[in-house]
Amino acid sequence: MSEPLSTTTRDRLVTAVAELMRTQGYSAITVKQITAAANAPMGSLYHHFPGGKAQIAAAALRTSGAAYIQLLPLLMDPYDDLRTAIPAAFDAAAETIEQSGWINMCPVGTVAGEVADSEPVLREVAAEVINSWIDQGTTYFVNRGLAEADARDLIYAVLAALEGAFVLSRTLRSPEPLQAAGRALAARIDAITAAGSQRPISYGS
Repeated sequence: MSEPLSTTTRDRLVTAVAELMRTQGYSAITVKQITAAANAPMGSLYHHFPGGKAQIAAAALRTSGAAYIQLLPLLMDPYDDLRTAIPAAFDAAAETIEQSGWINMCPVGTVAGEVADSEPVLREVAAEVINSWIDQGTTYFVNRGLAEADARDLIYAVLAALEGAFVLSRTLRSPEPLQAAGRALAARIDAITAAGSQRPISYGS
């Protein structure tokens, strides 16, 4: 009977850390905040994560990173071609961030920028997560019809544009940076198409 409860407690702790890092970054959060947000006793954190805050933060980055990359097919699959799919995905992100009151959308990006110089272990975990995004995104765009080199170039551009536009949109309290980023990436798709070096971009071809 104890194992399901134990597993649930661990999951709550990880979820709580991901949410706290999304809103506050890594350095500002405390173990007390984590256990309070997870409604868990202090001892349970060290039971599941003997390495403390850094270990649970690493787990939260991996878990949230795996979830965030699933947004790629979720937002783009409804559209037959990438020229339409990518701006639509950025428009959806713009709508979400505005309706949520300009919350920080991604704990991975937040922590990666914060700890790049101060927490090398967490920087490596963030790099691991982002590399997994790049690999999965490349595969996705290859399956959508792009040559592998174009697909890898495009996922780099998508991730860079998305993370940067989140910062601008939150700072300016405007959806326009995300919308503009989506339009710019649509132009990138036009350039790939014009080069003629890929299979047809229409989904399912």
